[in-house]
Amino acid sequence: MRTSGKEGVAAAGVSHDAGDEGYSKSLKPRHISMMAIGGAIGTGLFLGAGGRLNSAGPALAIVYAVCGLFAFFVVRALGELVLHRPSSGAFVSYAREFLGEKGAFVAGWMYFLNWATTGIADITAIAIYAHYWSMFSDIPQWILALVMLAVVLILNLVSVKIFGEMEFWFAIIKVGAVVVFMAIAIFLLVTGTPVNGHTPGPQLIADGGGIMPHGLLPLVLVVQGVVFAYAAVELVGVTAGETAEPAKVMPKAINSIMWRIGVFYVGSVVLLSMLLPSDEYRAGQSPFVTVLSSIGVPAAGDVMNLVVLTAALSSLNSGLYATGRILRSMAKTGSAPGFTGVMNKSQVPYGGILLTGGVCVLGVGLNYLVPASAFEIILNFSAVAIVATWGLIVICHLVFVKRSKTGSVDRPGYRLPWTPVTQYVTLAFLASVLVLMWFDEGAGRVTLLCLPIIAAALVVGWFASRRKREQLAGTSEEPE
Repeated sequence: MRTSGKEGVAAAGVSHDAGDEGYSKSLKPRHISMMAIGGAIGTGLFLGAGGRLNSAGPALAIVYAVCGLFAFFVVRALGELVLHRPSSGAFVSYAREFLGEKGAFVAGWMYFLNWATTGIADITAIAIYAHYWSMFSDIPQWILALVMLAVVLILNLVSVKIFGEMEFWFAIIKVGAVVVFMAIAIFLLVTGTPVNGHTPGPQLIADGGGIMPHGLLPLVLVVQGVVFAYAAVELVGVTAGETAEPAKVMPKAINSIMWRIGVFYVGSVVLLSMLLPSDEYRAGQSPFVTVLSSIGVPAAGDVMNLVVLTAALSSLNSGLYATGRILRSMAKTGSAPGFTGVMNKSQVPYGGILLTGGVCVLGVGLNYLVPASAFEIILNFSAVAIVATWGLIVICHLVFVKRSKTGSVDRPGYRLPWTPVTQYVTLAFLASVLVLMWFDEGAGRVTLLCLPIIAAALVVGWFASRRKREQLAGTSEEPE
């Protein structure tokens, strides 16, 4: 994916991204560390695990472990690129350096598609979760959605430090909820306290048909949902441009992702499988609520609803942050509208953040105007977009390693292990996720059939912005 002419000159041998200028270095190590955890914990665990346990059985823990391993490979590859050159443009900046401006264009807009559609889901979910409490039940859903969007949007625009603090405390709530549940679960196992008439223990797995009670196919089909549950782990790379010591902070944060996935996702599913038979969990209800309600824990539903609401707010907050930085990097080369490249006095790229927020507002209306199936198809675009983003990160890393062998770049000491086998296996895994989407005869297949529309939109956008890119490339080539 090479470019030619002025664009090629601008893209080749990039050692600096103009989009990185002007940022403050306000994100502290504790912010980055907790964001690394929070990015790997969301509604996919708190809410989605119930339905997946019901369909796939206890072997869901294996799926979480395998998908978590590949997610770790992706973020580890990104971490090596970050140490090569920290950038708020993250993988868009690296795509520009190693794949040319076309690669950056595709990476940036696919990532925007991911967070814009995810944001639509987030604000809709936030309003639905708020309606759980009677004090909000009389307020129209669209008002709740807009109010919460406005609050998160305003706080995101104030300063990156406030963003970091929000994510820090969001992560604290999510991690705290999982830790408390796991402590209760271990207590129930050790004491043999009955849960809904069942004596907890490994025998529940054997008595319920083993680890794959419904066979291999349901287990394979949940892979795509589990992968999307890990979406946002790559966010830690975007934060590199706004922390003072990325070379010190990033390796620790990224390395922690793997064991935290193992403890929180795999550990939780194993515990859930030993507390109740997998067929007693249900889609749409948190498996944690299922267990806690079964043992009479008061207000279990209220507490978990608050945690899930927190997870949705965290996702919305992260999406606004990430797209603001990514779009600014693109705007500096003409691949995104010029207004997305501007900053406010607090050194926040507010143009891109407002663009994402605007799409989320449109999504509120969309949720009411189109049938649920059509809305689900649109949200599935985020699934395709995150697979594309992860794939481009791995491809960038492949090119980076290849160039290091010629001496044009130096690999840092912090590296993705077992290259290039790791990259090829990860790319094959990501391709298999798209294949699995085809077997989802509903939204998944229709989404894949819409890929030509996405591709056509990218082509039209590329040529529509060509003149602006050429102007900026020409300016950057002028002697000082």
